[in-house]
Amino acid sequence: MSQTRRPPRHKPAPPPAVPGAALRAEAARALARVAFDGVSLRAALAEVNPRIADPRDRALLAASLFAASRWWLRYDAALGALTDKPLPPKAREVRALLVLGFAQLAVLGLADYAVVAACVGAARTLGAPQFAGLVNAVLRRFLRERAALDAKLDADAVTRHAHPRWLLDALARDWPQQVEAILAANNHEAPLTLRVNRRRTTRADLLARLAAAEVAADAPAELPDALVLANSTDVTRLPGYADGQFSVQDGAAQRVVDLLDLADGQRVLDACAAPGGKSAHILERADVELVALDSDPARLLRVHENLARLDLSATVVAGDAAAPDGWWDGRAFERILLDAPCSATGIVRRQPDIKLHRRGADIAPLAATQRTLLAALWPLLAPGGRLVYATCSLLRAENEAVLADFLATRDDARALPVPAHYGHAAGVGRQNLPGEGGMDGFYYAVLEKVA
Repeated sequence: MSQTRRPPRHKPAPPPAVPGAALRAEAARALARVAFDGVSLRAALAEVNPRIADPRDRALLAASLFAASRWWLRYDAALGALTDKPLPPKAREVRALLVLGFAQLAVLGLADYAVVAACVGAARTLGAPQFAGLVNAVLRRFLRERAALDAKLDADAVTRHAHPRWLLDALARDWPQQVEAILAANNHEAPLTLRVNRRRTTRADLLARLAAAEVAADAPAELPDALVLANSTDVTRLPGYADGQFSVQDGAAQRVVDLLDLADGQRVLDACAAPGGKSAHILERADVELVALDSDPARLLRVHENLARLDLSATVVAGDAAAPDGWWDGRAFERILLDAPCSATGIVRRQPDIKLHRRGADIAPLAATQRTLLAALWPLLAPGGRLVYATCSLLRAENEAVLADFLATRDDARALPVPAHYGHAAGVGRQNLPGEGGMDGFYYAVLEKVA
């Protein structure tokens, strides 16, 4: 009996790729790692960037991740208001994708149709096609109900400012008159600030080179080594980068070196040196014998790389600043910089994932570490020498309280005045708040060892 042969079945062709879907999928994966795994935003970007060939796509990826991280607490709550029940834990990348979509619509102002279509396509790219319809429906509902949703989110301080409750309370307690300005500054992008390497060029010459390359920059009078760029960009493509003519460093961090009162021939310790920005600035300012210390050997690789690019030299040491017996040679230092590990609450605008990763319970252990470091390093300072204590924290428990406790126990230490332009009076030091002078939040205090 003859049999009729059926034609072979062919799999249906996959749907055409949606423009931007692959990029959104990459961004959602990275954002999920930041939000749920505690991975830093900087590390997540460094991991995904090599997979993105087009510089314009890399710029959109970075802008989207920063906006979504900065406003996560607001737009994750919006997602809860727009869905009948929470997404299952296995759909965390879809959850991140929706927060990303909200941020692209509300913060970056991207075209509605492009965001919705790309996010629906990204759900399929993420291997979650069963959620494509939900992504489409939720994003469209977000657009329709935006005004009412904004009013609901603005009614609670946490979702209005996208800051955790513990941080809102701490800032209100420590800076009641400035808290609203701090929160607003934290939710704006920080400017890109360069520090000119005096040993390789002058600020005027580098400013001219940037102007010739059509890169707009300003030279603030109060920061002699700084250039503030009008727009963020890939600094590795700027003229002078490969020649070591500049580094990236916020103006608040650049101010530290002036407080050290450096002079040629001094022996100087940078006690928590990685990644090496302040070490390099010290060496650019004076011919000193610098010891750059850090407890993390892996992070010291960055110190070596930065010093090499800038054509600078220091003794780089892996060691615990709290246990000098393990690395100190017994020779006193005329200057010590203790840029102490802290909550980083002063640089939230630059690292918005701090709002997701830091907890109120972290502050007491950090303050204990700061006290330990200060006490351990003080015996290494020569009589008449100067120690600069600095943090990028806004919290008094990490700053003026640490200094007050230390000075109460030492007869051989006195606080020197910090110039008024460094910020608000805060115990024996000064506090710059985020956005003031266009700079990050930073605390400064100067101690002198009485001979």
